[in-house]
Amino acid sequence: MTSDPHNEPIFGTNGIRGIPNSDLSVEFSQEIGKAIGTFYGKVTVAMGRDTRDTGNMIFNAVSSGLMSAGTSVIDLGILPTPAVQFYCRTKGIFGVVITASHNPPQFNGIKCIADDGTELRREDEEKIEKIYYKKAYEAVSWEHAGSLKNDPTSLDLYIEGIMSHVDVEKIRKNQYRVLIDSGNGASYFTTPNLLRRLGCKVVSLNAYPDGKFTSRTSEPRPENLKDLITLMKSGTFNLGVAHDGDADRAVFIDENGNFIDGDKTLCLVVKSVIKPGSKVVTPISSSDAIDEICANGKAQLIRTRVGAPIVSRTMIDNKAMIGGEENGGIIYGEHQYCRDGAMTVALILNLMAEINRKVSELISGLPQFFIHKLSVERKKDWKTLEPAILSYSSSKKVDKSDGLKVYLDDGWVLMRPSGTEPIIRIYGQSRDEKIARNLALEYEAFILGLQE
Repeated sequence: MTSDPHNEPIFGTNGIRGIPNSDLSVEFSQEIGKAIGTFYGKVTVAMGRDTRDTGNMIFNAVSSGLMSAGTSVIDLGILPTPAVQFYCRTKGIFGVVITASHNPPQFNGIKCIADDGTELRREDEEKIEKIYYKKAYEAVSWEHAGSLKNDPTSLDLYIEGIMSHVDVEKIRKNQYRVLIDSGNGASYFTTPNLLRRLGCKVVSLNAYPDGKFTSRTSEPRPENLKDLITLMKSGTFNLGVAHDGDADRAVFIDENGNFIDGDKTLCLVVKSVIKPGSKVVTPISSSDAIDEICANGKAQLIRTRVGAPIVSRTMIDNKAMIGGEENGGIIYGEHQYCRDGAMTVALILNLMAEINRKVSELISGLPQFFIHKLSVERKKDWKTLEPAILSYSSSKKVDKSDGLKVYLDDGWVLMRPSGTEPIIRIYGQSRDEKIARNLALEYEAFILGLQE
């Protein structure tokens, strides 16, 4: 995060991440704000943030840097990242979001948004990095400094945008009982509000801002959703929903209390919207189920490296209307080209209403593949680990497009360094759940051994 003589990348796969007052200092945040403002120019940009305790501190530092470069700021307050992105897309302006998404509460981050609502292109991030390293900041005279104002219309704009893409009346007729766990994050007001407008009977968990995420961690994994899962097993609700910290993702629990893997959610949405000739974009980390769904629907599947910005841009370049990742991040191009948790919730409810089936029944009709995910601390540079992993897998086919994806007789294993945390992510995939788990565990043990 700090000045580096070698000009190493500052932006990761999803913005800048760090620990405030450590590697994400106020001084750095203000200077990167100056660099962003110098790149954006003397225009007006939108800014939002999630609920983290350090949000105001980093927001103030970045916004002051922007304004010193002559860039004016519209403060949208605490909002899901996709709500800020939708505002930028609708207004045709650039944006900045202060968020660390699913990271633990000690982290925060800075994400730049293009004027089409997508994450900024990597080449544009590189231009900002160049400005930062050269300290080539625009410093306007006092009378040309940027201003700051609020816009209270952003929430309604976002929710009405989502509702325009689903059959509201059909959803309302069902009066679905929905249990929503906002995890004390940015969706604490938006998703319950959307659900009520869709005629749902809503019960909320952790629906208040808490930047320390004391109720549960911000990553919506099964082990972090025990309260939600337990309540869903009561049989009272039709659908359970959980978001990550900035609500660009949504995961679901069926009416019986079973956790639905994000990969299955992606497959379900893709299956419901594709037509012959459609194009679908997803990273190499998604399961082979998506290949079968696209083949059956006569749609073209395009695989990318991991990262929502990469998927989004590939969708735009290929005019694809649906895509996403296996972590619950669905990108519905008819709405906007970014992951959007609330839009995903509306799409699932719309599908349930349209077909008149329970979510468990919808899931049961998908090809059966399983992904087991693990992560290990990255103690050594990935480049030093890669040759040993390749040697260990020398008899197998290996895809090197993003980390290492090793194809085995009964599945595959993907290993890649995270772009947002100092960890190595490991994915094991197979038609057999036990095999998927064992594949991930095998390579986890090997990588741990390399780092001892």
